[in-house]
Order: sequence, then C-alpha cells, then structure tokens
Amino acid sequence: MAKKKITRKQLLKGPDEFLTFSGRAANFFTDHPREVRFAGVAVIAIAIIYLAVNTYTGSVNKMGQNAYNVAYNNLLENIKPDTGLENLRKSEELFTAVTDEYGLSRASLLALPQIAHIKFLDKRYDESIEFYGDFMDRVSGRAQYESLARLALAACYEAKGDLKMAIGLLERVVEEFDNPFKEEGMLSLARVYRLDNKLEEATSILKEFVDEYKASPFLPVAEAHLGQLLTGN
Repeated sequence: MAKKKITRKQLLKGPDEFLTFSGRAANFFTDHPREVRFAGVAVIAIAIIYLAVNTYTGSVNKMGQNAYNVAYNNLLENIKPDTGLENLRKSEELFTAVTDEYGLSRASLLALPQIAHIKFLDKRYDESIEFYGDFMDRVSGRAQYESLARLALAACYEAKGDLKMAIGLLERVVEEFDNPFKEEGMLSLARVYRLDNKLEEATSILKEFVDEYKASPFLPVAEAHLGQLLTGN
C-alpha cells in the first residue's frame, strides 16, 4: 500500500514536544513537593533543563528536517530546463520557512545554500551572495564546507562580472591543503583567468592540473582548454 504523502501544513501542525515535556516537569513538582524540597532543587532543576533542551532540540531537528524534505522534493520536481521562475520561487518560500520557523535545527543550515542557489538561478546575484556568505560564516572552521561556499560565491561574482572577487575566492580554494574540491577550483580559476585576459596565469594553472591529476575525470577538459591557449584559439 502506498504511503500517504505528508503535506507541509500537516508537518507544521505537529505537537510541540518541548511544551509537552515542560508540562510533565511541572506535574512532577506539583505531585512531589517533599522530594523536591529535600532531594536538592538545584540538581533536579539542572536535570530538567538538560532534558527539556535536548527534547526541544530533537523536536526542532525532526520538524525542521521534515520541512526541509518537503522543500527539497518540491525543488527536485521543478528544477528542469523549462521550469518557470514562479515554481522555483515556491521552492524558495519553502526553504525560507525552514530557516524562519526552525532556525535552531540542523536543516536550517542546509536550507541556506538551497535558497542561495535558487536566487542565483533567478539572477538575483547579490541576494545569492548574501545567503552563501551566511552559510560560510556558519560553517567556519569546516574546511570542506567553506571551500564549497567559496566555489559558489565565485560563480556569483563571475556572473555579476566581478572577476577580481571571483579570482580571489578561487585562489583560496586552490591554495587550501588537501582540498577535495581543488580540481573544480583549478578549472574554474583557469576559466576566470581567461575571462580576465590573464592568459599566462590560465595556462600555468592548466599545466599544473594536467601534470598533477592524471586520473581526473576532468583531465580531457583541462587538456582541451590548455591546447586552445597554447595554440591561441
């Protein structure tokens, strides 16, 4: 039997586990006044705060993830070449609801680059930069996520025509030690160098790529671009 699809409205109508737990805690204090008085109010209070916070966090994470899934499925249904902007904006509204209503959930962090990507597709580059920047601030110290954010930000600045900013971001990606996204960064940097008429720099980084990444699936692309530069095409 097919599983009934849960709508976003139904998800958001679920009971607040934090309030439920708080009610149980209040009943404990009411029903056991003697135990509270003599067992140590401080210890019990700390335990209740700890359990309440963890219950609330768990509840928010669950509801936030459910809301994120609804938004993500909506985006998958609409992210097609012939998709109208109104459909993408609906997805943006759903992801924005995750950040607004479940800002303390882990899903709210994941929603930021999704919102930024939709804004990029809608050519609202400054808004996209703002959300990618917020995402990068929140993942500060996690190198892989920062590299992804820089790649995305570089694409925004390139689309805006601000090649200097794009180059600066991509150079950071390429310079980072043991970066799993270095290959993508190098190819993007070579492209932006060419757009900025820095042909020597583009040639140099493509030669480095061809020498260093013999097994890369991007090797034919790098060799083709390098051949164009060397032949002046």
